[in-house]
Amino acid sequence: MCRWIAYRGESIPLESYVTKPVHSLVSQSVHALESTAVFNGDGSGLGWYGEQPEPGLYKELRPAWSDENLQHLCRHLRSHLFFAHVRAATGTSVSRPNCHPFACGKWLFMHNGLVGNWDILRRDIERLIPDDLYTWRGGTTDSEALFLVLMGMGLIGTERREDPVTATARMVETVTGLIDEKGGGAPFRFTAALADGRDLYAFRYSANDSSNSLYYRTLGNTVVVASEPLDQDRGSWIGVPDNTALVARWGEPLELQPFLQDSSEKIEPIPATR
Repeated sequence: MCRWIAYRGESIPLESYVTKPVHSLVSQSVHALESTAVFNGDGSGLGWYGEQPEPGLYKELRPAWSDENLQHLCRHLRSHLFFAHVRAATGTSVSRPNCHPFACGKWLFMHNGLVGNWDILRRDIERLIPDDLYTWRGGTTDSEALFLVLMGMGLIGTERREDPVTATARMVETVTGLIDEKGGGAPFRFTAALADGRDLYAFRYSANDSSNSLYYRTLGNTVVVASEPLDQDRGSWIGVPDNTALVARWGEPLELQPFLQDSSEKIEPIPATR
């Protein structure tokens, strides 16, 4: 499975989390601790917000541990909101268009997980992408398809815009239904991040399987979300529970919201486990 980090806070160099920590994302690309794939060497990518409304993107086929350009970029690029991702492919080709993150307008998205029986379900899921958004489809991954379906279900190209959590829940519920109906009840793991240049959202969900790991840490207005802790201070990292949405809107306290579960249930953060 892939590994990723998302940051929102004061503008900082990307190296602060991507390359410098003892268990940075680059370190996780060669030695992940909480993943079924120890190596995540099928490409990497960065997405960041600067002076333009749409995010910048950098994607590379080489493993993150051997990409000197990634080191230089992370040292010099600064951003108040950025994503970084190292990929372990789950059935689709190792290519630059298949590297995360993915962008559509002002929105940025990355994913760790899979749609089981993707070869069987691909056509049905891609049919859910509106025609005017299909031009953004650059690769063949399930992750990018989920993102564009999400965009069309309430964030772009609709008369009535939805809250990102509501739109994401609609997409995930629809895909879960397709998996149950046509995919033989295959696993669906959706641990993902979504941002619009101002606010950050993260999700931990699974159907017919266990969810992939996800943690967060806060300090003032800073929020860092990661597949696994980035340093040895594991006590400062909090696990995101299953079926939960993390909502970090600028200027507001971080929230953990029920995601596709009884909204009356109380969300209890969990400590780092390793």
